[in-house]
Amino acid sequence: MALSTHTTSTGWDSVLKACNKVNEHILGFLLPSIHSAPPFFTQQPNPATEAIVIEQWTKLILSYARHRNLFYLRVEDAETGGDWDEVLRNDRINRRLPPAHLSSILAGMVAKNVASYEPAKQTRSVLLYWRLPEEWAEVLHQWASTTGQMNTIMTFYEITDPPVNSPLTNIPLPLLRKAITILAKSNRAQIIAIADGEGVRFFTPAK
Repeated sequence: MALSTHTTSTGWDSVLKACNKVNEHILGFLLPSIHSAPPFFTQQPNPATEAIVIEQWTKLILSYARHRNLFYLRVEDAETGGDWDEVLRNDRINRRLPPAHLSSILAGMVAKNVASYEPAKQTRSVLLYWRLPEEWAEVLHQWASTTGQMNTIMTFYEITDPPVNSPLTNIPLPLLRKAITILAKSNRAQIIAIADGEGVRFFTPAK
């Protein structure tokens, strides 16, 4: 089935069906069939079609980020090789996601609260929420409880780089702060100033 560069909303359904059996494995990650459709890498002029494209890219980006434990995605990643190269390009069909299209996708993800611009006051780099900050807050509190860290002061470094790998290993500090702030609202954590930066104390929730 020949595929045009631009596809109507109705035609997009045909693209999905045509590629239904075309899947590729990357580092143990199963790429969706739509990754083999050339229009997937092209910004669509039809708003309804482009909304479908952004939705599919959002799902792919978050799934891949979770699989690889990646937290950041930059517009520049569309042009340079690196952690995202396998997803943002498909050499088999000679396609690469243009930076302008990636920028539009990132804006859509921020609008849906599954990413945030990080650092703030720019629009070329996002922090990905393959777990929402609220979910990270629960992961963090559960980790503190199961590792016996309740009512003790911990540095952020001890959380992000523990002696034994945990779900929180390498979590970015902006995301860690968001999670702690959420816990603080329910009196389950408190940020504390310490000699070499910031620390946190976890509390058992009142019954």
